[in-house]
Amino acid sequence: MCFSASASFTSAAAVAVVGVATVARSNHPKEWLFAAVPLFFAWHQFNEGMVWLGLHGDLGIGTLDDWGFVYMLYAQALLPLLMPLSVWLIEPDKQRGRRILPFLAVGAVLVLYVLWALLNFDTHIGVRDHSVVYHNPGTRSIVVAALYIVVTCGALFFSGYRYIVMLGVLNLVGLSVVLLIKQYAFTSVWCAYAAVISVLIYGHFYRRRRAEAHGAMLEH
Repeated sequence: MCFSASASFTSAAAVAVVGVATVARSNHPKEWLFAAVPLFFAWHQFNEGMVWLGLHGDLGIGTLDDWGFVYMLYAQALLPLLMPLSVWLIEPDKQRGRRILPFLAVGAVLVLYVLWALLNFDTHIGVRDHSVVYHNPGTRSIVVAALYIVVTCGALFFSGYRYIVMLGVLNLVGLSVVLLIKQYAFTSVWCAYAAVISVLIYGHFYRRRRAEAHGAMLEH
């Protein structure tokens, strides 16, 4: 997250609490991946806290390069696959589900490419204007950025659930703002923003369980 290690660790703790509550409200194996997204983001924010410590020479475990690699692996490789896959798993409408499959396929290709790039190019990690900057020559291209935006946001728009569509809208707005204001620190700032708005996933499951409970009461 922007600003400091303490800000990242605080964000991680707050999002983790939401993540645990979200997983607790999921009651079907197909829901578990989507419900766990806030927990993934919490770990990711903790991960960047460790990157901050590495940048200041305060790491006790691992190296700056190790933590930076793990951070980039999730942000640029796994997230483009995680979002469409998790939405596809919980979509009950088969027609909508088929529309999500192309995003899933592109996400899988991005995983392979970004993993290759991270393994074959050095990632430079530094600080600029209170934000962590991750620069990898293999992933820093307009094509990769465009596909990333399409995959991480696009699948959400085809969901039949309002809260998930809202998440897609806010993700797209956040991506656009970050690209305009802090493009040089896109990976760091965007992931911090996504971690915060992942609380909408809790809202999705909260409404789902309330609707199911209300339906059960009406049946009795």
